[in-house]
Amino acid sequence: MKVLDLQCSHQHSFEGWFASEDDFQSQLSRGMVQCPLCSDTVIVKKLSAPRLNLGHSHEVATPAKHDVMSSPGDHKLQASWLQMVRHVMANTEDVGEKFAEEARKIHYGEAKERNIRGQASREETEALIEEGIAVLPLPIPAALKEPLQ
Repeated sequence: MKVLDLQCSHQHSFEGWFASEDDFQSQLSRGMVQCPLCSDTVIVKKLSAPRLNLGHSHEVATPAKHDVMSSPGDHKLQASWLQMVRHVMANTEDVGEKFAEEARKIHYGEAKERNIRGQASREETEALIEEGIAVLPLPIPAALKEPLQ
């Protein structure tokens, strides 16, 4: 198993696990490797130190304290953002493309008050805000929209 440090064109860093370098290259060329935060398929490998498990040594290789490719705060920010998105997903009802219609019904007391999420165009979102309906555009990574395989 090969564990790679990867980064998308938006500077989001993440790990990918592949059977081999050829497996990684094959999946990358077919657009199957995506950033878990933004679903970007423009992915590059970051420089990383190998960690070898030879089975006979009790010493564990420790990674360098400072990664020059990204700041430590980036990983914490990404992790916090993903945790927040997961919380939203777990505590809202998905109303799909009927989001604007359902948000209005809830706002005007025509439907039961509850936390909802769904899709709305920019125009629909702006119209809801102008009506005084509190909405928050939140991009949800594709990986969180479906069960993991």
